Amino acid sequence: MPRNVEIKAGLRPDQVNTIREQALALSSAPVEQLYQADTFYHAVDQRLKLREFGNGSAELIAYSRSDQSGPSLSSYCIYPCSNPAALHQALSLALGVRGQVRKTREVILIGQTRVHLDSVDGLGAFVELEVVLESEQSVSEGEAVAAQLLDVFGVSADSLQKQAYIDLLEHRNNTQLQ
Repeated sequence: MPRNVEIKAGLRPDQVNTIREQALALSSAPVEQLYQADTFYHAVDQRLKLREFGNGSAELIAYSRSDQSGPSLSSYCIYPCSNPAALHQALSLALGVRGQVRKTREVILIGQTRVHLDSVDGLGAFVELEVVLESEQSVSEGEAVAAQLLDVFGVSADSLQKQAYIDLLEHRNNTQLQ
């Protein structure tokens, strides 16, 4: 099963362009612009989401990752989906919908790291690093790569997020109801 080391940080609006410029200076690939709508379903012991792209394609993603601020190991399985509406209907009936996250994402590749500059509806701006681990690579090696990029980008430890976007949205919505 593929693995990566992930880390996410909230950004102030003035940080987004600076990080974008720094990431582009280190990248040898063009930026990929994506629109993503992630529908999360109730699942036991991990997360399950149907990711729909702006072009009509979709993929079902099952993943597990601990909630901690700082780098965390994520194991995942991705299944390309040609009929997202039918799959959504089946998953909704069987598992129930937990919620949806809508975002625009810029993906910038730096070596083995996918740098995501995300604008998440209802939450704001974030940078997310996914260090894709080779089969022989240790988690600590991936954590070192992530830490080095955070230093380059000037991201402080107090802006690190330990929760997934769906968790942050649920927390925000629960706080607003109180």
